[in-house]
Amino acid sequence: MGDPAGDVNSNLLIPTSTGDSELDAAVWQWLQWDKNPKTRGQIEALLQDGKNKELRDRLCSRMSFGTAGLRSAMGAGFSRINDLTIIQTTQGMFHYLEKKFPDLQSRGLVVGYDTRGQASSNCSSERLAKLTAAALLSRGVQVYLFSRYVPTPFVPYAVQKLRAVAGVMITASHNRKEDNGYKVYWENGAQITSPHDKEILKCVEQYPEPCADSWSVNLLDTSPLLQDPLQVVVENYMEDLQAVCFHRALNQKTRLRFVHTSFHGVAHDYVQSAFRVFGFNPPIPVLEQKDPDPNFSTVKCPNPEEGECVLELALKLAEKEGARVVLATDPDADRLAVAELQDSDRWKVFTGNELAALLGWWMFFCWGKSSPTSKVQDVHMLATTVSSSILRAIASKEGFQYEETLPGFKWIGSRVKTLLDQGQTVLFAFEESIGFMCGTAVLDKDGVSAAVVVAEMATYLDSVNLNMKQQLTQIYETYGYHISRTSYFLCYDPTTIKRIFERLRNYSGPKQYPQACGAYGILHVRDVTMGYDSSQQNKKCLLPVSKNSQMITFTFQNGCVATMRTSGTEPKIKYYAEMCGAPGQGDRSFLEGELQKVIQALVDEFLEPSKNGLIWRAL
Repeated sequence: MGDPAGDVNSNLLIPTSTGDSELDAAVWQWLQWDKNPKTRGQIEALLQDGKNKELRDRLCSRMSFGTAGLRSAMGAGFSRINDLTIIQTTQGMFHYLEKKFPDLQSRGLVVGYDTRGQASSNCSSERLAKLTAAALLSRGVQVYLFSRYVPTPFVPYAVQKLRAVAGVMITASHNRKEDNGYKVYWENGAQITSPHDKEILKCVEQYPEPCADSWSVNLLDTSPLLQDPLQVVVENYMEDLQAVCFHRALNQKTRLRFVHTSFHGVAHDYVQSAFRVFGFNPPIPVLEQKDPDPNFSTVKCPNPEEGECVLELALKLAEKEGARVVLATDPDADRLAVAELQDSDRWKVFTGNELAALLGWWMFFCWGKSSPTSKVQDVHMLATTVSSSILRAIASKEGFQYEETLPGFKWIGSRVKTLLDQGQTVLFAFEESIGFMCGTAVLDKDGVSAAVVVAEMATYLDSVNLNMKQQLTQIYETYGYHISRTSYFLCYDPTTIKRIFERLRNYSGPKQYPQACGAYGILHVRDVTMGYDSSQQNKKCLLPVSKNSQMITFTFQNGCVATMRTSGTEPKIKYYAEMCGAPGQGDRSFLEGELQKVIQALVDEFLEPSKNGLIWRAL
């Protein structure tokens, strides 16, 4: 490999050594392997300026798979998203898939991308997708590369339809504009879970040097192994969408009007088509946000979950056009936010948990009408463990099955596939961060299908003189009020995050969790990171252990359940808290008051924001 301590580039006046042998080796490797002049230049400039700390941050660690794949800032370094790390990850995946699938080359992989990154930056999603394809084509693997940007759900959908062994989506979803990511799907159409993620990264480490042909994007013009799946996937997706359309005749004559914003992302064309499939007139687009813009120029952040403050243009357009419902898909169209105009002329922006209550009720209601002879005990709904337990309450009364998974749709998707293979029916699944799976055509959250299903639900409710907020109240009165609050703190120091969680594990002594928080006694503690659950006789957690992330759940004596966890994609400590009332009982205002008091105690005593330098963000 040469001498890493030697002159890394004799054409530049840069140091021959940083004084750190590990860093020197990493610098040498980077400059040997990276063929992108822009990212090479970034490392050379840092080296010349003596910025060793930043060089170490970029070069001496690698990305790991979180709840939504690999995500990081775009730029030079093994810890960032760039040409070299994309090629290395794809090569590692190839070596792993080669072991798992003897028919890898003929079955192939699906590759899709969103619209992140400027083409001029040499780091756009499209370019990274083409390099992913080239790395696979150079190994003789069939590749289904979409010829234009697509919603993330189209990749797992295509994996199943085309019987591919895996799929890759280049996206960072709703992250800031500087980020990008690499999301991997397995042959079952679900995001990869352990051990696949760890084994891929092992192969990346084992085969880090890129094959020369991996950079040859001209293979896309000459290889007979490349196919464009766009037309067949879109046609099949829209056809399968009809499975969750129950009131087409009603949709055709509705008086409701809808506004849709695609948040400068990929969704516009596909949401328009989905509305036509359901018999609707297409929704009114927010023109300023209709077309892709990697700078996300009209929103402070490209995340519709942030609520009214980022939906301003859509709400103004709806008021102008007389539309009562606003639908907002995030940039890669896998998540959906919804707002509804009330009689008070104020907008109600639904939380993810509230939308899940509505969609869970709706999917079960429609199933009951369309499948009167089916067995309710064979019907399932799922949610992540940090989401509202409203589906549990509905299931308890109605007789269907409810399950919880770890956070992240990768866990939901895999479990749904298992249930389907067992002949079970899955109607709906969700995570509180506005991710919804209506039906099972896609084993991942899907903002396109969710948008049109919400439109049909709103249309039906309007036909019986109800709006969505009124129906939500009816759901809570029938199944019990579920009052939840979710927010997060920004924390850019991993050491601080680790210290916060380790303090909770050793609160009043070694391996002693807190017994109270403020005035509120703690009944049970579940620590998924450590595999501990005090509510179980053997003290072992029923959910899979997840050592790569921090997550502790506290069940309080007053019935509140609160979880603190780290984000798998961003520098955040998130908290989720919920108070539940019994059906037909419970004072909503009392539940809200109790919940707020518990949250305040949790923040003050367990997170200590001022002491730990945490920056609060409201949701």
